[in-house]
Amino acid sequence: MDTRLNFYTANPEAMRLLGALEQRIAKSGIDKPLAELLRLRVSQINGCAFCLDMHFSDAVKAGEQTRRLASLSAWRETPFFSDRERAALAWTEAVTLVADTHVPDAVWEDIRPHFTPEELVDLMLLITTINTWNRFAIAFRKMPA
Repeated sequence: MDTRLNFYTANPEAMRLLGALEQRIAKSGIDKPLAELLRLRVSQINGCAFCLDMHFSDAVKAGEQTRRLASLSAWRETPFFSDRERAALAWTEAVTLVADTHVPDAVWEDIRPHFTPEELVDLMLLITTINTWNRFAIAFRKMPA
């Protein structure tokens, strides 16, 4: 596949604004390893090769175990994730697949004990931002280096 458009050079202001969202996420209470797990899971669901490559590397740099990363798509069937991570992964999948799931009440009830209201907003910002990046990268065919 060939890259369709370099969206960074086509509209630097729009990319600066997406970058500002990333800066807010970095300052949030969401720890880096969890953030990278969630970014990676969204990118798996969306099939974004560029983001899969980048966030796998970022997760490893953040100290994530490759065993957990390799089993991320089957997180429900493994013992490798905490209850907090499981709740965040379920929430992430439901939000990413919102047209299909409408984010069920059961998923909401499962996540509430594990995160503060502020953290829930930060999680939503993280999930919606990586979904935005996925859509840019997929639509404009951004390729891994």
